Amino acid sequence: MSAVGLAALIAAGFFAAGMVAAVYVLLRLAGLVSAASRTLTDYHTRASALLEQANSAVDRAHEQLTRTDAVTASMDEVTANMAELSGHVSALGGLARGISSGFGAPLLRLSALVFGVRRALALRGSAQRTSARPPLPSQPASHQALTQRPVPQRTVLQRAWGRGRR
Repeated sequence: MSAVGLAALIAAGFFAAGMVAAVYVLLRLAGLVSAASRTLTDYHTRASALLEQANSAVDRAHEQLTRTDAVTASMDEVTANMAELSGHVSALGGLARGISSGFGAPLLRLSALVFGVRRALALRGSAQRTSARPPLPSQPASHQALTQRPVPQRTVLQRAWGRGRR
């Protein structure tokens, strides 16, 4: 073997070792590409499910916004009706003040008089009925004493208030 043959043999060995290394790198690269492909496929599946959920959430939000718009429109209508009603009440307020200032005091006095007369007649009638009837023999005197209402005594404050009002 000559020096040229030996150099060719050494070069062929290095070439074979380089090819084995290249095949090993290509096999590892094929595994990496297949793992990346699986990861992308899995990511695509999860992303499509996530997008479907997002679309359904957006649809629900759209429905809620539609309902909110309907409620807002009805509230605007209620506000307009309340403003109109407030105008009517304000217009009637002056009339009510006029009626109460013109008729209020005399009507109040008249109603107080009617109440007083009715109360006096009722008290007088009940006093006449109780004095005309004797107690029932089946009921003891203690029962009669328990069923009669005691006349409430006026307190000092009520008497003072009553004097100041007369």
